[in-house]
Amino acid sequence: MAETNFIDYVKIYCRSGKGGRGSMHMHRAKYQPNGGPDGGDGGRGGHVYLRGNHNFWTLLHLRYDRHIFAGSGGNGGKCGSHGANGEDRYIDVPPGTVAYDAETGKYICDVTEDGQVVMLLKGGRGGLGNQHFATATRQAPRFAQPGEPMQEMMVILELKLLADVGLVGLPNAGKSTLVSAMSNARPKIANYPFTTLEPSLGIVPYRDGRSFVIADIPGIIEGASEGRGLGLRFLRHIERNSLLLFMVPGDSDNIRREYELLLREVGNFNAGLLEKHRILAVTKSDLLDDELIEMLSEDLPDDLPVIFISAVAGKNMQQLKDMLWEELNSESNKLQSVAEGGSIVHRDRDVSLFSSDFAEWQDDFGDDGDEELEEFDVDDLEEYDLEEVEDLEDYVIEDLEDTEEPEKDPE
Repeated sequence: MAETNFIDYVKIYCRSGKGGRGSMHMHRAKYQPNGGPDGGDGGRGGHVYLRGNHNFWTLLHLRYDRHIFAGSGGNGGKCGSHGANGEDRYIDVPPGTVAYDAETGKYICDVTEDGQVVMLLKGGRGGLGNQHFATATRQAPRFAQPGEPMQEMMVILELKLLADVGLVGLPNAGKSTLVSAMSNARPKIANYPFTTLEPSLGIVPYRDGRSFVIADIPGIIEGASEGRGLGLRFLRHIERNSLLLFMVPGDSDNIRREYELLLREVGNFNAGLLEKHRILAVTKSDLLDDELIEMLSEDLPDDLPVIFISAVAGKNMQQLKDMLWEELNSESNKLQSVAEGGSIVHRDRDVSLFSSDFAEWQDDFGDDGDEELEEFDVDDLEEYDLEEVEDLEDYVIEDLEDTEEPEKDPE
């Protein structure tokens, strides 16, 4: 099967920049034999940010660009010269992206708006030059601070689609057919289970130029909250929905039992989803006559609105739109959105799930840049004129532990 372009789950390696070293330079100028310390400070390392960008719909651009390195700070120079700050890196993600620590599963942040910027890793601070350590009793300090080290982290990015209505149903319940009938979206439709392998969004037009967004996810089976089928991977896409539309086909053996099964799986995945407004739609009602519909209505749950629809025959489609719009704009639903603060409660993830989800990925994170870390940085070495140095014993260079001492002249 060809790989899909809908990527909602990626693992990336992020690394901030290290701080630059402070300089230990001594001021040397004509007629100033004892100029004193004038070493400048090192620049800070670059930060790594997450930035919301509505021009992205998936995380496909990060699927093959999984190494994010910020620039390191420049080293301090002579005459109090400050090192350059490292270049910051911005990771553009679509709104609705959640970040987790891949090592611990701990929740990091949530990017929900276009232009929202969240610092993921902080760059190291630059070291102070030797001019900061001059005192009355130590007028020529021959040491300086090193820069702070970088920070690194393996990050899991999850995309949770932003929609008004989320469709919840068993496989082959008519969810994709409903989306295609109510909007211009064209998801794959076929007469076999798990036709939908990736979520899809549709914009449903309403009266007076108004509209709302509906999200279709792959079918849920019993045990989906434990990882069976495709439900566990895509259930997160309904966490941000204001309203859940449960869909049960009219030709099922027991409509009430299938609804309770779906409700139980949703609650096991995230108990907060049970607080959302719900509507039950009995699909494929064109196969039922009025007498059978009246008989089935007696055994349906009475704690939520129920409607019999048929997307193929167009039965009660406008009534369903009216019902969805009324629930979305109800006062209780608005109060619930305000109480939630426009967000959801995020739980820490199980690290074992990360291992299984990314078992097929090539584990090459961190390989790029190892050579860079092993290279010796000599940017902070000033060009001294050795002819002006009277006493070679006072010529000290810090941080060169492995450098061999120069051979002394036998004379």
